[in-house]
Amino acid sequence: MRSAAGVKIRPAAPVDAGELARLRFAFRAAIDPASEDPGAFRGRCEAWMAERLGDSSTGWRAWVAEVGPGAGPGGEASPARLVGHVWVRRLEKIPNPVGEVEAHAYLTNMYVEPEHRGAGLGARLLSAALAWCREQRVGSVVLWPTERSRPLYGRAGFRDTGDVLELPLNPAHCSRAGVP
Repeated sequence: MRSAAGVKIRPAAPVDAGELARLRFAFRAAIDPASEDPGAFRGRCEAWMAERLGDSSTGWRAWVAEVGPGAGPGGEASPARLVGHVWVRRLEKIPNPVGEVEAHAYLTNMYVEPEHRGAGLGARLLSAALAWCREQRVGSVVLWPTERSRPLYGRAGFRDTGDVLELPLNPAHCSRAGVP
């Protein structure tokens, strides 16, 4: 098993948006061929992420796995760098007069770079996101897993309840891999 020593899990900030966009591209392009120029995508995605991370009213939060700083292969100093992330959006419900919670959460974009997998970083990222959901008094967390990620979510207590219904309004633009 790989070592997670020296890897810090922390909330993402707007300054992380460029690295988060790089990771988002790597994550999605590994599943399906990219249909957008990497530079154009990263610019568009970085702006979207920075805006959401800078405005708490959007309901979006993210956590990152950060390695370093440390020594590079030639002994030179290497800066800290992001090697994984997870995003969550709090979904507010309409107030109701019964004893139900009034928020759910959507967990998405869980990714750890391949060379850092197997060290528990995914579990640590997930734990940070779920701790925030509990603080927010979220009633349930929904997600669309890949086949590879199902064991991770199962170990965390996620189950397939069959409760969520989906209506793809534009199937041509829906992900073929089941990842939003």
